[in-house]
Amino acid sequence: MRIATWNVNSLRSRIDRVEAFLERHDVDVLAVQETKAREDQLPLMGLQARGYEVAAHGLNQWNGVALFSRVGLSDVTVGFPDQPGFGEPLAPEARALGAICGGVRVWSLYVPNGRKPEDPHYVYKLEWLARLREAAGAWLADDTVPTALVGDWNICPTDDDVFDVKQFRNSTHVTPPERAAFQAFLDDGWAEVTRAHAPGYTYFDYYRQRFERDRGLKIDFVLGSPTLAARVTGAFIDRDERDPSVFPGAPSDHAPVVVDLAD
Repeated sequence: MRIATWNVNSLRSRIDRVEAFLERHDVDVLAVQETKAREDQLPLMGLQARGYEVAAHGLNQWNGVALFSRVGLSDVTVGFPDQPGFGEPLAPEARALGAICGGVRVWSLYVPNGRKPEDPHYVYKLEWLARLREAAGAWLADDTVPTALVGDWNICPTDDDVFDVKQFRNSTHVTPPERAAFQAFLDDGWAEVTRAHAPGYTYFDYYRQRFERDRGLKIDFVLGSPTLAARVTGAFIDRDERDPSVFPGAPSDHAPVVVDLAD
């Protein structure tokens, strides 16, 4: 079974690339983030024609998560218990969507960015991660169903995950509270299953040829429960999908991450 995660930075803008990616890598389950649309606005016919069932959660032109599966899609869950909200009025955002796919519980997660350490969005980010961890504890306790927490975590857990940590010393993604929040999942028993197989960055902004100069961040991860982690046979980052010299047109600023599981 092959699972992938990809922040597509607008599914409507990149649906052709998504369909080609699924075919090129023979992906069974794809979790996407930043769909930036309501479900009724998404161009899904091509995916469905290829045998993928779809679950999507989007409220407006911001955020948005989805799951595409050709190995079954059941027990779809929008959001997690006590998921905090943001904005005025305070309301949960479209950042978490779970389902059972091929016997695996897959969660597509788009962790809040945080903006700046002094911003209310940063406080929201830490609270969001704390509530996710609490909910994930129940999934971890019932590990008869392997679980994967996949997506854009908007955290660089180590200095090696950022091209120049000094440049980011006053920024989000690398602050001690964010890194501690990520580490707490690992301390609970989740395993980040991509790093050993797939070194390198997953995000490159569009500024000053960051991709061409390999000046990126590693912020897209797959955290597996013990039964899920035991099935991982390999993983890779599809850098070609981010490379404008390989595929014409405007790429997402994220590269997809792919994980293979033994049956």
